[in-house]
Amino acid sequence: MSTTHPKASVFEGIKNMEYFNFEEDFVEKNIRCIPMIVRFKMDTAGIKLQLAEWAKFSTSEKLELALKPCSSAAEIKQYFIFLTGLVKKYTGHEAKVLTALQTEHLQQLNEIPGIVAAKASSFNWSISREQWLSLTILQRFALLKLCRSEHENKNFPTAMKEFQLVH
Repeated sequence: MSTTHPKASVFEGIKNMEYFNFEEDFVEKNIRCIPMIVRFKMDTAGIKLQLAEWAKFSTSEKLELALKPCSSAAEIKQYFIFLTGLVKKYTGHEAKVLTALQTEHLQQLNEIPGIVAAKASSFNWSISREQWLSLTILQRFALLKLCRSEHENKNFPTAMKEFQLVH
């Protein structure tokens, strides 16, 4: 059985959008996974999206989800409405809403989460507070996500190197 890999992501090289090189390896069931920028915004808006749902969205809708602002209360509400509308449009069911407990880690990005420190330690690495604070919020979020998801664990060392935390 031959393995085909999707072409480079449409997110690569988009101006004014943070997208990581290690995300090019995010392929599951021959579907490109949801980029961290979208995952961050989904968590901010409190929506859980399945890969099968993501795969149904058009390229332009995926780009809009990546580029759409999601910081202020009004932007978060608009993002929520847009994303839940897409899920309903393509699946016929309501989007899964996250509880506050599942999104609380977004409030704790200024301290090195224990799970990230433990994961780094498993590679005999450490992250100083200065290094952690030098990262963008999305880089911190990505490291946190890479610690939690079983199929993405392999990308943690790659991200650490890409973020210049280790050599």
